[in-house]
Order: sequence, then structure tokens, then C-alpha cells
Amino acid sequence: MASAPSLTKEILSAGQTPGRRDAVRVISFEEARQQHFRSTWQQLADAATEPNPFFEQWFLLPSLKAFGSNSISLFTTYADGTLVGLMPLGRTRSYYGYPIPHIATWLHANAFYGAPLVAKGHERDFWRSLFAYLDRQPGLALLAHLPHLDAEGPMDTALVEVLAEDRRDAALVNRNERAMLASDLSPEDYLAQSLSKKHTKELRRKRRRLSEQGDLAFERRDDAYAIDEWIAEFLALEAAGWKGDAGSALASDSETGKFSAEALRGAAHAGRLERTTLRLDGKPIAMLSSFVCPPGSFGFKTAFDETFQTYSPGMQLQIDNLAVLDRKDIEWLDSCAAEGHPMIDRLWTERRTLVTRNIAIGGRARRAIFSALMAFETRRRSKA
Repeated sequence: MASAPSLTKEILSAGQTPGRRDAVRVISFEEARQQHFRSTWQQLADAATEPNPFFEQWFLLPSLKAFGSNSISLFTTYADGTLVGLMPLGRTRSYYGYPIPHIATWLHANAFYGAPLVAKGHERDFWRSLFAYLDRQPGLALLAHLPHLDAEGPMDTALVEVLAEDRRDAALVNRNERAMLASDLSPEDYLAQSLSKKHTKELRRKRRRLSEQGDLAFERRDDAYAIDEWIAEFLALEAAGWKGDAGSALASDSETGKFSAEALRGAAHAGRLERTTLRLDGKPIAMLSSFVCPPGSFGFKTAFDETFQTYSPGMQLQIDNLAVLDRKDIEWLDSCAAEGHPMIDRLWTERRTLVTRNIAIGGRARRAIFSALMAFETRRRSKA
């Protein structure tokens, strides 16, 4: 197991407004686990201008426990003593294989979104506090790397505005799209507009054939009932398929398996987990977990029984899952799938654009190095 982060706590003033007490704190893993801080953390998540389940305490604490190191810190901002911003930061000496030390939003292979948790109205203050902190304490870092921000979201919008107003050098180093579900249509009308009549007819034929194999039932839960049994079923189903053969299933690695079980369990008890299952004679043949953070929802993991592949059980489950369009508290769903995913891209026709930005930090010499590095980055990508 990776060692848990052990950080030095510090408090810094950060652009104080007269009559208001603002602060930046970099806190320890142990402090982050304390119940008082976890309560304020959850309050921030509930009030955040952009939901991000991957930075909520029930997901991030298991992540730090499983994958963290002494190079990870929790950067937090306060206004009048109230927690108004939180973001995990990681320091590393490698940048996509190049020996370029930098500091970045800390994510791991199973965390799919990078927007910090920031209370509404504090978006610009958060970025300015972060950059002021990094300017003062860059360490060896030559730049800040901010991955997986929604190009149309309030946090990236505020970031672009702050960069322009402060004349801070930055570079857009990656842009990609992934499937998103955002529509006022009914589930039936959405299916009709996203798939051809021929494709829909074929899927219905497969559904009838599948139902002939036994008792076919769709199940949706958003509580913690029998959550451990459901997690065990999911991990076993995923491991039995191609991901298990490739060694990329959650249960293929003991630490990843423990992390995912703890995160899913925490999400269920926090009221953030929606789990859908397609069962044949009680046995799961397709399963999907999503993190519900109104007004949005984020797909986490899906698996299906490959012995029933002929009947497209994964697609059948996703069609059943279109019932989420009837929920009044959910406006959009982020698939968190890879760009160009062969299944979900066909069914979900909207797209979410994610951007990754590199930001200049430190003094004049460090920023000159940043400009040279970004020129190199541009040449490298143009040849790729």
C-alpha cells in the first residue's frame, strides 16, 4: 500500500478584502480525515459551483489512502473562516515522460474530472489564491498543470478570465470530448432521435430473445441497501470479462479493489450512488454505477456478462437507464467515457468538452522557462 500523505500545515494570507478574513491552508491527510473537517467538506461539495464527485470526501479520502504519497496535498481556501475551496495537488518531476518538474491537480486512473470544489461566488478568488500560493512556494515546479476542466463550466470560465486580467501566461495543451446526456426529451423520444429505426428494432428483437432465456428484470437503487453484496457482484462481473483478462479490472489489483469498494460504499451512504442492474433469473448480466451530484451525474463503472454479448446487455441497460431523463433534479449526465466510445457515443448524442491548461507560476526566470517549454510542447504536438 502507498503511504498516506503526511503534510505540513500552513496558513497564508491571500488577497484579503477589507473587513473579511481570507486564508489559504494546505492541510494534512490526518486532519482531512477528522469528522469536523469532513462535515465542512461535505457542506462545500453541496454548495459547489460545479459538482465533482471525485473530489468529495467519500471518494478522495479512499483515493489518497490507496494511491497517495507525501507529494500530495489538499489545497483549501477560506472566507471569513468558512471553507470555500478545495483541490488536491500533486508534485512530480515527470511530465508525460519528460523530466519537467511541475505541480498538478491530483487525479488517478479512476478519477475522471478535475474541477476544484469551489463555493458559488468564489471562483475567481480561488484561482488567484492558488496562483499566489504557487508563485510564493513553487518548489521545483516549472508550471501548474490543470487537467480535465469543462470548457463551458464556471470554473474554467473564471480561470480564463483571471489569466487574462492578470496577464499570466498559459497554454491550452489538450482538448477532448466525451459523451454526455442532456435533453428535455422523454426517454422514448430521445431513443428515437439518437438511434435509427433499424437499430432500435434490432435491439428490441435482441431484448425479446434475451427475455426468452429467463426472468429479465431491470433494477435501480439509490440507497445503501445490500451495498456490499452489490459491490461484490459488480467486481466479480467486471473481472470475469475482458478487463479481467487484460488485468485492468478494478479487482485485478488489491489496492484498487479496496479503494473502489470503499468509494462505492461511501457514495451509497452519502446518497450519491445510483446503481442500475439488468438481471436474468436474479443473476446480474449488466451493471452500471453512477455518482449523482445534482444538477449532474457522472458515470463511474459499467460491466456486462460477455456470455450474453449477442443480446447487447450493456446497451440494453443503457436504454433502460434513459429513464433518468424523467428526474427533475438531474439536468445532465457525464459519461466519463473515453472520447469516441463505440457504445455510449451512439446512444448519447450530446458532448462535453474537456480542456487541460498549463499555467505559468513563480518569478520572471521561471516564467521565461515556461514560455520555452510551451513552445516545445506546441512543436511536439504538431509533429504527433
